[in-house]
Amino acid sequence: MDNISFGEFKKLDIRIGKILSTDPIEGSEKLLKLEVDTGDEKRQIIAGIAKAYEPDEIVGRSFVILVNLEPRKLMGLESQGMLLCADAKNCPVCLAPIKEVPPGIKIL
Repeated sequence: MDNISFGEFKKLDIRIGKILSTDPIEGSEKLLKLEVDTGDEKRQIIAGIAKAYEPDEIVGRSFVILVNLEPRKLMGLESQGMLLCADAKNCPVCLAPIKEVPPGIKIL
């Protein structure tokens, strides 16, 4: 694995995002369309977590989001960030704060 400088790490805008709504994506078994409150705006994020989480299970919960990732099209839908997850034996586990914090709080 290549090391990055602290300056490169500081370029990442990682924040807490609150899931406002979720929708399954027709034609995909593993993708969900999420509407996420990132503090100063709402974003659409396409996440490969449908096999691990029911859509209603994560609405209202807060997770760790990479905000400044270049937008990308998945199944014809634009993803405007990334929900950060651990890969537990090919089953995503979403990273979440253990205490309640407002959407938009930066990860240091």
